[in-house]
Amino acid sequence: MFGRDPWGGPLEISNADSATDDDRSRNLQEYDRAALSRQLDETQQSWLLAAPGDPSGKKKRYVDLGCIVVSRKLFLWTLGSVLGVGLLIGLIMLIIKTVPHRHRPPPPPDEYTLALHKALMFFNAQRSGPLPKHNNVSWRGNSGMKDGLSDDAIRRSLVGGYYDAGDAIKFNFPMSFAMTMLSWSVIEYSDKYEAAGELDHVKGIIKWGTDYLLKTFNSSADIIDRIVAQVGQGDTSKGPNPNDHYCWVRPEDIDYPRPVYECHSCSDLAGEMAAALAAASIVFKDSKTYSEKLVHGARTLFKYGREQRGRYSPGGSDPSLFYNSTSYWDEFVWGGAWLYFATGNSSYLQLATAPGLAKHAGAFWGGPDYGVFSWDNKLTGAQVLLSRLRLFLSPGYPYEEILRTFHNQTGNIMCSYLPYFTSFNRTKGGLIQLNHGRPQPLQYAVNAAFLSSLFSDYLEAADTPGWYCGPNFYSTDTLRGFAKTQIDYILGNNPRKMSYIVGYGKRYPKHVHHRGASIPKNGARYGCKGGYKWRDSTRPNPNTIVGAMVAGPDRHDGFRDVRVNYNYTEPTLAGNAGLVAALISLSGVKTGVDKNTIFSAVPPMFPTPPPPPASWKP
Repeated sequence: MFGRDPWGGPLEISNADSATDDDRSRNLQEYDRAALSRQLDETQQSWLLAAPGDPSGKKKRYVDLGCIVVSRKLFLWTLGSVLGVGLLIGLIMLIIKTVPHRHRPPPPPDEYTLALHKALMFFNAQRSGPLPKHNNVSWRGNSGMKDGLSDDAIRRSLVGGYYDAGDAIKFNFPMSFAMTMLSWSVIEYSDKYEAAGELDHVKGIIKWGTDYLLKTFNSSADIIDRIVAQVGQGDTSKGPNPNDHYCWVRPEDIDYPRPVYECHSCSDLAGEMAAALAAASIVFKDSKTYSEKLVHGARTLFKYGREQRGRYSPGGSDPSLFYNSTSYWDEFVWGGAWLYFATGNSSYLQLATAPGLAKHAGAFWGGPDYGVFSWDNKLTGAQVLLSRLRLFLSPGYPYEEILRTFHNQTGNIMCSYLPYFTSFNRTKGGLIQLNHGRPQPLQYAVNAAFLSSLFSDYLEAADTPGWYCGPNFYSTDTLRGFAKTQIDYILGNNPRKMSYIVGYGKRYPKHVHHRGASIPKNGARYGCKGGYKWRDSTRPNPNTIVGAMVAGPDRHDGFRDVRVNYNYTEPTLAGNAGLVAALISLSGVKTGVDKNTIFSAVPPMFPTPPPPPASWKP
C-alpha cells in the first residue's frame, strides 16, 4: 500500500516493517534476559553479566532511600564524611570548653562608683536597734533597744532608725529628708545602682528608715494629732545632766534616759515625712502591700500637716537648737509633689502648683539662700522635681503657668551655680560657698551637685541640648562639669590634696567627731564622762567609719582634723544622703534617668481646655 507524501515523495506503509527506528537500533544487550528462549553459550552469558560501560563485569549495589536510589558506595562515603565532620566539630568544641581562656577584664570602676560603695556604708554605721547580720560594721552592735519604751509618756517602741551624726540622737526631720533623697536617687538611677551592685543595699537602707518613721505616728489611722519628732536629747545649757551630747559613750553602752519629743502642730515635719514615705512607695512599688502602707501613711501625715499648722521646732525646744525649721511652706510644695507622683491624685498637684503656696515658699523673691537646697529648704528640689513633670508629661492648663515658672526658676538657679556668675562665692580651690562661708559647707555642695547633674539628665532625656542664662546658651555638659568639680573637690582634688570621705583615697580625716568610732570595742564599758579620754585623745579613731563625709573645710580651704571640732569633722545623715545621690548620678556609663518609673501611678494626662472667653457684649 502506497500513499502520497504531501512533500512530494512516496510513503510506503508496511505492517511487516512497522518497527520504529529506535526499535531497530536496539542491540542484544537491551533485551530482557528472561525473554531469551535458547541456551546462551559462555561468551554470550558474559555479555549479559557485564553492565553497560563496566568492563570489569562486577555488579553495582544500590540503596533505596524511598525518593531516590543511590549507589551504596556513594551513600556509605557520604554518611562517613558527615559523621567524621561531626566528630571533628565535637572535638573542637570540647577543646574550647575545657581549655581555660583569658577573658578581657571588665573596665575598673570609676572613682564615683568606688566612692559610692563607701558612702553607703556610713548608713550601716548609723543604724539604731537590732542590727542585721549583714550590717558589715564590726565595731557596731545592738543599741537603743528601749527607745520609746523607757519614756513613761510614750510607752511604745521607737526602736530602729538612724542616729543623726556623731551622737546618738534620732532627729526625725533630717532623717526623713535623707530617706527622701535616697529614694529620689533610686527612682532616677535604679539601673546605675544595679550595675554597681548596690541596688538591694540602698533599698535596705531606705526601708530601715521608713520602717522606723512608720512607728513615729499612728500609721494605720486616717487622722492623727501628734508625731514623734526626736528621740534623745542634746541641750547641755541646763547643767551637767547626762544626755546624748553631754556624755561621750558608745551607743551600745548608753544607760542614761532618752526622752522622746512629740509635737502636736508640726506641718514641716509632717510634710517632710510624707515626702519620704511617698517617694519610698515608688521605690517599693513591686511590694504592693508595703507600698500601699507607705502611701497611706504619707496621706495621713500630709493631711495632719495641712490641718494642724505650725513649725515642729518652736523657740527654746531641743529641735530648734540643732535642726531649726524656718518655715513649712516649702514642705507643702515638696510633699505635695511627691504625693502626686505616688498616687496620681491631681488634688496634690493642684496644691503643689498653687501660686499662693509657691509665693509663701519663697518662689518669687530672692534672698541670699535662694537656690540653696537643704534639709531645711526644699523649694529648689521641688522646683526641679516639678520641672521633670513639665518636660516629660506637660500637663497643660491649669498647671502650666506655675510649672513654666518653676522651670524658668530652675534654669536661673542652675545658672547661679556656674562659675561664670557671682551669685555664690567660691574658695580658691573651687568649692562653692552655698552657705556663705559658714561652717559645714559640703552638705550644701553635694545637694547642688546632685540637682545640677540630674537636671542635665532631664534636659538630655527631653532632647534639649542645654538652656539659656540670659543671652548665653550653655550645654548640659556644663552642668555636669559643675557637679564633677564639686564632687572631685570632696574626693581629693583640693588644695590640701585630701579626701573628705573617710576610707576613700590615701589621705582622709582620722579624728572624726563620732562617739562610736572614737571608742574601742574592747569589752570595757565607759560611763558618761569615762569616754572623755577618747574624745580628747590626739590618736586617730580606733574604728574607721567608712564612707562618712565630714562637715568640710572652711572658706579658705583650711581643715583641722580635730575630733572635738564638729564644724570640721562631724558627718551627718543628710549630708551623706546628698553625697550618695550626687555620686550615683555621675557614676558609671552615662545612661541618663529612668523616664517612666516615677510616673507609674500617674494616670494618662489630657490637659483640661482653658475656659471660653466671656460672651461679647456691645
